[in-house]
Amino acid sequence: MSLAYAGVAGFALSLGLILAIGPQNVFVLRQGLLRSHVFAVCLTCSVCDALFIVAGVAGVGAALQAASWLERPLALGAAAFIAGYGILRFRSSTRPSALTVDEEETASLWPTLVAALGFTFLNPHVYLDTLLLIGGASTKFTGPSLMAFTGGAMAASFVFFFSLGFGARRFSPWLSSPKAWQRIDLGIGASMVAIGLTVAWPYLTV
Repeated sequence: MSLAYAGVAGFALSLGLILAIGPQNVFVLRQGLLRSHVFAVCLTCSVCDALFIVAGVAGVGAALQAASWLERPLALGAAAFIAGYGILRFRSSTRPSALTVDEEETASLWPTLVAALGFTFLNPHVYLDTLLLIGGASTKFTGPSLMAFTGGAMAASFVFFFSLGFGARRFSPWLSSPKAWQRIDLGIGASMVAIGLTVAWPYLTV
């Protein structure tokens, strides 16, 4: 399995999971619209996501070393969750909602960073996405391919958060359109189902 494929797979999975509208994304977008501590907020969210991804990949890897019989059920479970998430995005596309942010007074740096950490660590989906889904999907990669997969997944977080934060003012009218998020949900749904099938396939053919 090529390193390029592993890196792209990690990037696509991580980006697909993080694209869904959520409180953390709204917060980053708000900071971008206000042009308030944008770099610090984007860096904080990206680094936290990267740490979660490494913990997910390392945790699953350690579990598989201790009990190799876990590899198949973990991979199939992750594939089911990933495909199921894709189906939920398809359902969400039938009732799209706009992403709106109201401008208000900006806060100082430290309260803003505390808020960013709160939106990250108090979001239950971040644990599901990174520790279970990305960690489970990583089971099909080993050695350099695993490093490429992990690097791709982490890179997606940096690309997404910095693009969202610094591109907020330019793309805010488009992001506020329910039709745009309908297209995003359809794209996420298709990619998640495809990735889920890719993860499960090696374990369904043995």
